[in-house]
Amino acid sequence: MRNRDFSFWLFLTPVILSLSLVVIVPFFYGFVYSFTNWNGIHATEFLGIKNYLGLYKDAEFRSAIWFTTKVAIVSVILLNFLGLGLALLVTQKMRTSSLMRTIFFMPNLIGGLILGFIWQFIFISVFGSIGDKFGVEALTGWLSTTKTGFWGIVILTAWQMAGYIMIIYIAYLESIPKDLIEAAEIDGANSFQRFRNITFPLVAPAFTISMFLTLSNSFQIYDQNLSLTDGGPYNSTQMVAMSIVKTAFTENKMAYAQSQAVIFFIIVAIVAITQVYYNKKREVDL
Repeated sequence: MRNRDFSFWLFLTPVILSLSLVVIVPFFYGFVYSFTNWNGIHATEFLGIKNYLGLYKDAEFRSAIWFTTKVAIVSVILLNFLGLGLALLVTQKMRTSSLMRTIFFMPNLIGGLILGFIWQFIFISVFGSIGDKFGVEALTGWLSTTKTGFWGIVILTAWQMAGYIMIIYIAYLESIPKDLIEAAEIDGANSFQRFRNITFPLVAPAFTISMFLTLSNSFQIYDQNLSLTDGGPYNSTQMVAMSIVKTAFTENKMAYAQSQAVIFFIIVAIVAITQVYYNKKREVDL
């Protein structure tokens, strides 16, 4: 970085300035306000760690963290499985591979709120009609229970992001040297053996990136949660992001909501950094 010329720093200045004004400075002020009775306009009293102690006794916030963690774990596994599977499919020699890539990626271009309302219609109206017609009780009343609300959010998240994760895996699959695959075929390795011993180890960097993105995205879901279940029934499907927004703007507890956000940031940061550290150790260089 010391060897960079003036033009490099000149072009980088707007990015650094924007990042500081939008992310770094608000985060610093938010951290400070979490120790006060800030009401969104001003703070009149320093409370110390009172807000953080309140989080320990807040059953609703703990429930939101547990529900978010479950969604994140299932979503990460499902998204990486689907993303790699779709990438393996569209990298085969097929005439429709380019069209399939476009179709699989398109849901990622749709906003979360719109996706939530679309899937809400599918789960409630479409599933309900099919269940009533064929007498399948399991399809009726979707999103009315915690269990179906959980799987509704997972399905929506997987449908939206699978194509995006697919693109990351495609980039690494297409960078694998063809001579390695051909040498394995000559040695008599079948498709499964080639995938396990050559393909999968060489796409490990893609797994690191994809797992980081899916983890961070799953923990930060808000708009899909809002439009699909709105946290119901009885806040049992309320994720942490929605809990923070509700505390701040519905209950008008700005400082308390900020303490929730700080704890949430620490949890996500620890999980993400730990995941990247251990996955990096397993990567194989070409």
